[in-house]
Amino acid sequence: MEQISLFNSEDNQAINAIISKAKELFAQLKDMAPEIQIKAVNSIRAELHQYSPFKNEPVDCVLWILGSQVEANDYNPNVVAPPEMKLLELSIREDGYTQPIVAWETNNHYEVVDGFHRNRIGKECKDIAERIHGYLPLSIINTNRLDKADRIASTIRHNRARGKHQVQGMSNIVLELKRRNWADTKISRELGMDSDEVLRLAQITGLAEMFANREFSEAWEANQITENDTIEIENESTPKQGA
Repeated sequence: MEQISLFNSEDNQAINAIISKAKELFAQLKDMAPEIQIKAVNSIRAELHQYSPFKNEPVDCVLWILGSQVEANDYNPNVVAPPEMKLLELSIREDGYTQPIVAWETNNHYEVVDGFHRNRIGKECKDIAERIHGYLPLSIINTNRLDKADRIASTIRHNRARGKHQVQGMSNIVLELKRRNWADTKISRELGMDSDEVLRLAQITGLAEMFANREFSEAWEANQITENDTIEIENESTPKQGA
């Protein structure tokens, strides 16, 4: 079956002319030091991204950022077991980075939204860190998702889409969003949960927080019952008239 071309000859000529000019410019990168090459490549990608029909999609522009400028967030409830962590390390070592780390930019630093463990491996595994010159591949989230609550929601969606999250961690997240005045309906929509799940997660940590400063003994004795407690018990045990 003959393949149908999406472009006519004039389109192909225009594309080839652009590529030819680009190759001439890109050839100048060969003699640059790696740090300068990386900066130039990032700048070229960022500029090209502005002319892309996919410029609203963060993955359209993956940048290489120094690992020292990339920091973990303080709210990710996802924990990877040692065997899976080793497998991820092996995957990156053998296959390379096939997925970027999702992050947002703040004060010349980048905070991880998704990819905390890919971030760790790129920094902690010496051979991998040397191979990528101490840089990490980042996809930067859109500027309309910079509020912390939005970033938290984004992290949870990434985790849940992979089926990975811890109940206690998720409960803490729901409580944090409630403190930020998110309604249950918004939490449900943004985190991909039904209303019952939001309620259960809120109760797990919410009840614990409610009684966080209360002290309880392991057991109580009969002589510890107060007079008020006695009155309440008597009232409950006294038959009501007409019963």
